[in-house]
Amino acid sequence: MKKIITVTNQKGGVGKTTTALSLIGALNRKGYRVLGIDLDPQGSLGFSAGVDIENSVTIYDVLKGTKPIQESVVETDIGDIIPSNILLSTAELEFNVPGREFLLRNQVRKIANAYDYIIIDTPPALNVLTVNAYVAAQGLIIPMAPEILSLLGVAQIRDTIDTVRKYYNPDLVVLGILLNRYNMRLLLNREVEEMSQDVARKLGTKVFKAKIHQSVCVAESPAHGESVITYAPASKPARDFKALLNELMKDNF
Repeated sequence: MKKIITVTNQKGGVGKTTTALSLIGALNRKGYRVLGIDLDPQGSLGFSAGVDIENSVTIYDVLKGTKPIQESVVETDIGDIIPSNILLSTAELEFNVPGREFLLRNQVRKIANAYDYIIIDTPPALNVLTVNAYVAAQGLIIPMAPEILSLLGVAQIRDTIDTVRKYYNPDLVVLGILLNRYNMRLLLNREVEEMSQDVARKLGTKVFKAKIHQSVCVAESPAHGESVITYAPASKPARDFKALLNELMKDNF
């Protein structure tokens, strides 16, 4: 059965795209059929995977109904990618039809059986694109940086999750909160980790044991069209993401 995971946080700069890309790369290296879907108008997921996002069929074309979803899939060394670009920024105004919350789910169902895992990257906002990603998903991963404002962003997601569960996707599960750019030697990091445990309890979830440590290789890998898993497989962040994937699989996801 395919498993669909959305990576989400309304705050930018917390490592959503890095997390999505690394999970795609790690799953691909394990031999799974994996698809990444970029729902962020910045197009970072596709760009980081080496896709020419300005000259590709994108998720915008698919959701608008001008192209079939099969034509939007780009094969990369990391895994299959459905890219995005700045045109998607008009979604809030353009996608105003009844049932617009189900646009992505209805499209994904057409190709879902071709994959073991589908990973969805989201914009740093709680808008119609994010809601579509929640409706299409079975589980959410919430990355956060070890800072107070990032923690606040996680807490504010709760209302959106509750609304989606009530009206659109009652089976949606929060798989866990993921600490990115973590450095246990810093007092603030340890304090935020403690506070994130409280937020996790309110969301009915946990803080992942796996924590992603800071390293320059994480920033370098997108310039090479790779995830950190393939760019620097021996690095600490690569090992951290592999540990995250193992943790998810131990949780039967």
